[in-house]
Amino acid sequence: MRDLNRLIEAVQRNCDIADARYGREATLCIYLLQMRELYCWEHELPLAAQPPHDALADWLSAREAKWSTLEGRDFEALALGERRFAPLDAARLNRELLPQRLVYGAGYGRFHRPHFFLAALERCDLRDGVQVLVTGCEYARDLVAAPAAFQHNTIFVRREALRRWLWETVALWRSRRSDGALARALASWGLDAGDEAGFERMVAAETETLILHELGEARAGGLLGERWEEMLAALSERRAELLARAVRDNLADCLSTLPGLLEREAGASIHFYFSQFDGLRRELFPALTAAYREWRESGAAGALRPAIERGSEHWASVARRLLARPVPAGGGEARALAL
Repeated sequence: MRDLNRLIEAVQRNCDIADARYGREATLCIYLLQMRELYCWEHELPLAAQPPHDALADWLSAREAKWSTLEGRDFEALALGERRFAPLDAARLNRELLPQRLVYGAGYGRFHRPHFFLAALERCDLRDGVQVLVTGCEYARDLVAAPAAFQHNTIFVRREALRRWLWETVALWRSRRSDGALARALASWGLDAGDEAGFERMVAAETETLILHELGEARAGGLLGERWEEMLAALSERRAELLARAVRDNLADCLSTLPGLLEREAGASIHFYFSQFDGLRRELFPALTAAYREWRESGAAGALRPAIERGSEHWASVARRLLARPVPAGGGEARALAL
């Protein structure tokens, strides 16, 4: 593709502008981990490589200095030949890029933070009427690389971002070797014994889990309509947004993720799901954790299925109640949305 280098530079510039505006909003620990991962990606280090401490420190200082020159900049339009595209118009740009085996992603994530990426297309599928784009090598990205997203009836799964996150998850477990759902998942894939081929099985399995979750997001969107996104965009309190997202995540998982994993008898992925089932999602749904313990002991799908079916009805009802509640301006959003 003749204009690829110019497009990569423009997308990366918008990524840098987004990072300049929002990159330092995380806690210091999370921020440093994110910067370390971005350094490894930018320098094309193997997953197992440790970045040199001095080089990483110098790069971090230089990157923060660069951000200080970009904070006030507007996002730039993207050029393809003589045509120009708005930076958030991913659907229109992808109509041109997909035949070239490229994928562009743009949208708003948590706390109204803009995200951009450009990657190679690995495969394009249609699942339940939803387009699924699975990407590989990433040519441009910002600091926070979400492994999957659903937007405009399209699912984006970023396998490179997923691989990095899974590798770090496995590495952290190996440094501690604790029992629990994660240990069971890794044992099922052979990763507890150092079977590196098991990592590829894990990546393949969790690619499917991400697709199932985003299919659940699509179904949840059909139930809740555009008003849900309007409500989310209007929230200014982080606790309120996290609560709303947890409700919809639980709904999506009860509609698609967990039924799909049970249907496939994907025991390793079910264990892995519950190893990551935390925060508000878990706090709001203790019945699901109890059902997992029963399933773990019995191995019978019937132990989980009733909780999932009840959850589908419950979380759809809760989400509709949230939509029906007026959200006050100027504070008190989390209290207004309290369940």
